Amino acid sequence: MDDLVRKSNRFGHRYDGRNHGQYASSIKKYTSAAKRPLNRTEQSQLMRLLQNFTATRSWNWRSLTTTLHSFTSAGVFTLHKPMDERVKLTQAKLLSTLFDSIIFKCNQKPEASDIDALGITNLLWAMAKLVDNGQMQKLELNEAMAALLPHVNAQEANFKPQEIVNRLWAMAKLADNGQEQGLELNETVAALLPHINAQKDQFNAQGITNLLWAMAKLTDNGHERTPELKEAVAALLPCVNVQKANFKPQEIANLLWAMAKLVDSGQEQTPEFKKAFAALLPHVGAQKANFNPQYIVNLLWAMAKLVDNGQEQTPELKETLAALLPHVSAQKANFTPQGIANLLWAMAKLVDNGQEQTPGLNEALAALLPHVNLQKANFKPQGIANLLWAMAKLVDSGQEQTPGLNEAVAALLPHINAQKDQFIPQHIANLLWAMAKLVDSGQEWTPEFKEAVAALLPRVNAQKKQFNAQAIAIMLWAMAKLGELLELNVVISTFESLVYQISENPQFSQQEIPLSLWGVMVCSARLFLDSNANKSNVFENHMDDLFTRLKNTSPDNEEEQSIITQAASWLGRACPVVRHYQTNISKNQVDFRDQLKSSIPSLRIEEEKSLNSLPPVDLLLPDHNMVIEVQGPSHYVGGDFKTRNGSTLLKIALLQKAGFEVIEIPANQLLKKDLMKPYIDQIKIRVSIAPKGHDCVSLKRGWADAAYVTGEEHSK
Repeated sequence: MDDLVRKSNRFGHRYDGRNHGQYASSIKKYTSAAKRPLNRTEQSQLMRLLQNFTATRSWNWRSLTTTLHSFTSAGVFTLHKPMDERVKLTQAKLLSTLFDSIIFKCNQKPEASDIDALGITNLLWAMAKLVDNGQMQKLELNEAMAALLPHVNAQEANFKPQEIVNRLWAMAKLADNGQEQGLELNETVAALLPHINAQKDQFNAQGITNLLWAMAKLTDNGHERTPELKEAVAALLPCVNVQKANFKPQEIANLLWAMAKLVDSGQEQTPEFKKAFAALLPHVGAQKANFNPQYIVNLLWAMAKLVDNGQEQTPELKETLAALLPHVSAQKANFTPQGIANLLWAMAKLVDNGQEQTPGLNEALAALLPHVNLQKANFKPQGIANLLWAMAKLVDSGQEQTPGLNEAVAALLPHINAQKDQFIPQHIANLLWAMAKLVDSGQEWTPEFKEAVAALLPRVNAQKKQFNAQAIAIMLWAMAKLGELLELNVVISTFESLVYQISENPQFSQQEIPLSLWGVMVCSARLFLDSNANKSNVFENHMDDLFTRLKNTSPDNEEEQSIITQAASWLGRACPVVRHYQTNISKNQVDFRDQLKSSIPSLRIEEEKSLNSLPPVDLLLPDHNMVIEVQGPSHYVGGDFKTRNGSTLLKIALLQKAGFEVIEIPANQLLKKDLMKPYIDQIKIRVSIAPKGHDCVSLKRGWADAAYVTGEEHSK
């Protein structure tokens, strides 16, 4: 180092930096031989020598690019943790002096410049690596990038296949780490893409992988899917098939990830795409023992994404999944929090798209769930949202709510409150959907659940203009599903901030309209049934708008037809569909009817009667305009026989609006004949008095004080 400093001082502005470049290369050779970058101790020792290492503007292009590339490759600029302040300062000084000279060189007149294609490639790679490793000298790096990019375009004709790969990879890495995709970067990408098509037969397996990965990353970060990009992808896909035997595990994982990302961004699953996908799958099974946790995560995520975007679940995809799942269990302790979240998301997506819940999948899930608890403090907002969504989706698809699953849910809930300000609209919608699904499936409504929901709902109001149509529909549905678990005033204020977005957003899909309409009706039902609430229905205009939109789509499934029927009843409109309901008479209902008939022989009783085109009621006393509902657990949130869910609230309100008095008897109170007598006695008193008004009455032992009614499905 002393010799380098002396040479630099002696030659002054005539020194071209070649000895410094050779010194940097020697460090890289050392790490290449060791097959690893510098460790923390080696880096610290080297930094004592590099304190006087200074680049000047007299250095030639090769010395500058070799030095930055070699040091970056060797790990000189890696940010180890914990980070010694002296090392950090030396790193910053080194980068600053190198960037200054590079910017000066790039801004020289062309005739005075010695810039070449290889140096440009090395610089782009080094800058991408620096950003990827956490070095954040953003101002200088942006300035260097702006100065360098025009030279990329100027030398495009000289690019070799490997340089095209490295440059596109570097620009994708920079974009993925927050580098703004300005005009220069977009022009550079546009200049490179035609060379992919022209040189497609010269790319090796690693080059094909890196190119497709880069294009996927660029589109994922907002780069337009231009005709040139589409042509480049189309040119590379047949090469995947040709070189299928040459891909290593990391390349297979990255390729499938890239293909899934491209499809997620709008790439059509062409015959060439499907052939490339089919060509790679057998190699996953053949090399399954060589896939590390990150590759396993990427593969499962990619397969789930592709299936979610229409890829058929072929005899090959299922075999690949079966081959990978045991390795999830085997390497369970090595998955990062993000990996765990992505794995559970992928499993949930595959099951949601028809994948059977095999023993292998259940074992992998059981192996991962304890690690949710162990790493609970390390999950970021997106990971928390994805995990809870995945667990709710699996439960909704038939997964047993095991103690392990319940513990994982309980472990995550406090972190919703702690990170509430960091959840974006999509996270909030997914979390509310997940919590509604879990509770509806029997998950206990703990104080942690209550606090999590209470933390999220104010975020809805704060970000109301940022929710898209899907998120609005999901949240309206979720809050309605939770019924009386949520305080009415909180529900009303949150609904008000969302429903006004409906009229301003005509992009609601055929799936989103019925969810939104049902949610608005349930909220209106809660207002209608609350004796202290303002009875002017502020949501009726939105209900009318959604009803018209849904009616015009001519829905053919039973759930949407049921929602149309309920909305028509609420709004006093002609029902555009004819509903046919299946009846299912429970033993509790039969026993109670017989006891009631025996006690009051003259009482006229009709069963399973559909009133106003609504789902059938259990018992109708037509002479008294009275409905008796024997309610099973499906009418309560979590089946608790106390807290009415949204469906129940809506049916009660609709029956009352149609002019019927509604009496409900929880089924758990009619298990023995002697329990029925107090209810029979009270009905005797009730029917002996001419009905007045349309109040809702509940019968519990001794004539209690709350009312409950059935929901959208007629289950006992």
